[in-house]
Amino acid sequence: MSFKGVTIWLTGLPSAGKTTLAHLLGNKIREEGITRLEILDGDVVRMNLCRDLGFSREDRMTNIRRIAFVSQLLTRQGVIVIVAAISPYRESRDHARETIKDFVEVFVKCPLDVLVERDVKGLYKKALAGNLPHFTGVSDPYEEPLHPDIQIETDRETPEASAMKILDVLEKLGYLPETLSREKRKSAP
Repeated sequence: MSFKGVTIWLTGLPSAGKTTLAHLLGNKIREEGITRLEILDGDVVRMNLCRDLGFSREDRMTNIRRIAFVSQLLTRQGVIVIVAAISPYRESRDHARETIKDFVEVFVKCPLDVLVERDVKGLYKKALAGNLPHFTGVSDPYEEPLHPDIQIETDRETPEASAMKILDVLEKLGYLPETLSREKRKSAP
């Protein structure tokens, strides 16, 4: 099966559901027999490719430029790349879109009060108490996308419904063949 590569860029605040959604989406695509797929999780990339970077604006921009570079290399080779990275600055996401070309921005949106409830590591609690500097959405800015290709609201949608929403758009844009039956999609919660 031959098709065009694409980068699906999931952006949103910490604990919004980007990683969960990336893995669910990846599994659904693989279930259809598409194996040319890579997931680039922001935390994993930071540990392995960007360990030298801190959390200043410049370092965060460099981190996203590196992820965009790797994504662009894979995408032009026909790989579906799913990026799950906070990527807090519009400028860096715009750079990624320009660099990669075949790029679908997914805003994984969730209200702060829900994020605080979900936060099993207690990072929001520390940040809100002033004990965690440079925490995106609390002590560092997060610039919401102005015109994302897809907006997911994880406080209102199940991960399954969100994944199906993304798959529908990818099919409409011609990045995926229409192989998932509409019956499966209709039965999604």
